[in-house]
Amino acid sequence: MSTATPASTEVPAPRSERSRRRTLYRGDPGMWSWVLHRITGATIFFFLFVHVLDTALVRVSPQAYNEVIETYKTPIVGLMEIGLVVAVLYHALNGIRVILIDFWAKGPRYQKQMLWVVIGIFLAVFIPALGMIGMHMVERFL
Repeated sequence: MSTATPASTEVPAPRSERSRRRTLYRGDPGMWSWVLHRITGATIFFFLFVHVLDTALVRVSPQAYNEVIETYKTPIVGLMEIGLVVAVLYHALNGIRVILIDFWAKGPRYQKQMLWVVIGIFLAVFIPALGMIGMHMVERFL
């Protein structure tokens, strides 16, 4: 005859909302900067892949290369160029922030403040760049 001890039916209390959110990134702006960093990295990689392919086309057939380049001269591609500027600028600035977080002893402590600095520098550089790109697009397409 075996004796079994009754299993504990005690259920641990759920963690409070406050304790669930006490991580470096989850749900905070830092998490969204991480997500955006990955998206911009993938976007830049895709651009570079297409760029290498269409540039390599010049060696295969210069006429085909010229035809491909002509398809890029549209307003939609102009908007994509603006998106590429956004991706490269944000990825570069946030990459510097990530390096500081990783290699500076106080980096994790100041990661949120550094994110706001990145956003400020991004806007300070992008807004004038958008004006210049916009004027160029108006000249080209209107």
